[in-house]
Amino acid sequence: MIPTVRKSAVFGLLAGALLISSSAWAEPKITVYDHANDPILKLKTIAWEGGKTVSMTVGIGSGAYRHPKDPGNVVYTVSDRGPNFTCGAAAKITGIDGKRICKGAKARIYPVPSYTPSIYGLKLNDDNTFSVFEVIALKDRDGTPINGLLNPLTVAKTEIPVDGVGNELKQDASAVDAEGLIKLSDGTWWIGEENGPSILHVAANGRILKRYVPEGSEKDFANANYDVVGALPAILVKRQTNRGIESMAVSEDEKTLYFMVQNPLANPNAGAYKKAKNTRFFAFDRTTERVTGEYVYTLDDPQTFRNDPSDKQNAPRISEVLGLGGERFLVLERTNKTTKLHEISLEGATNILGSRWDDLNTAPSLEQTSVADAGINPVSKTLRFDSADFPDVPVKMEGLAILGDGSLFTINDDDFGITGGRSRVVVVHDSGVKAHMN
Repeated sequence: MIPTVRKSAVFGLLAGALLISSSAWAEPKITVYDHANDPILKLKTIAWEGGKTVSMTVGIGSGAYRHPKDPGNVVYTVSDRGPNFTCGAAAKITGIDGKRICKGAKARIYPVPSYTPSIYGLKLNDDNTFSVFEVIALKDRDGTPINGLLNPLTVAKTEIPVDGVGNELKQDASAVDAEGLIKLSDGTWWIGEENGPSILHVAANGRILKRYVPEGSEKDFANANYDVVGALPAILVKRQTNRGIESMAVSEDEKTLYFMVQNPLANPNAGAYKKAKNTRFFAFDRTTERVTGEYVYTLDDPQTFRNDPSDKQNAPRISEVLGLGGERFLVLERTNKTTKLHEISLEGATNILGSRWDDLNTAPSLEQTSVADAGINPVSKTLRFDSADFPDVPVKMEGLAILGDGSLFTINDDDFGITGGRSRVVVVHDSGVKAHMN
């Protein structure tokens, strides 16, 4: 139990954005909820011969959502594809040279390839712990649990999956890297997915009803055991590997979904991705099953992330979007050790959907151009919270939700414990977001 009370001018700014009145921030505080050690979240212990022994736990914090009709202390979260890491990170994690495991291939290591991405029901307890009361595994149309391995992509870039000792694994068209989560009033779910990239409509019991992928990439999912539709802009196939869709938000009437690409596209190449500041924010109409809006979000300067300032523009990334009502959203922009929350608004922003910026032949591309030179009004953004002011906030925060009392729920992605971390929940009290969404 680690309750923490901190006062900061940053919270005063947050109050001005999220509250009908600012009085609720008279005693601002955060409370940290620790893991209740649920046996259900213990995954697997692996001993690498000649290396380390790693006890893996289930990472449940890749996305979060609480429906207004759910109990006030209940939040649903989603895991990503399961424990995985690059060959370059293998030595630190396993104690074994990654070149030895990957055998020289450009691969990604999946030490528990059978893991099924799942939705988790979390309850915040009075003793400042949280516990898991429900697990909904993602399944194909036949009810068979899927895995989180890489899809057999040819239009978009991909990697070779290998197991913990370097044996090549089969790519799977049905596999999903779940990241963003929404629950609708009818009990179904919508998930933002990183690898495709794609968005998914999922039944209440976890069966995937339909997956929406970039136009022109449908053939890569021909063997998926569920329906696949090419309904997203074709340019999304230019997402950098491991930098797809990692967020999902919804309008109050549940007619429109919103999602953002985690980083600027590799358009026309990875060199552009590394230097670019412009990433893309989309609106998707559930009735017509089409994208209706595309806006530009400009990432912060990487030097402004105070816990880990960097010269690399691809260090900042988007891990969550939360609807605040109307055209206002809260965006979680982070590096590995610093989390910022920005309030954004679409009001006055340029809708670039269907413009030359969606044409793969446009040169220079949006990713190689400043918004000023492009004549684009990006979404407005205002910093409302910076974790550098609060040392008790964990690294890699990725999920946001609104609790029943209006407090702001956040949760970290602990990467399945491969680096020793555990999932933790941080609640920012008296946020007042309830006034807009509940």
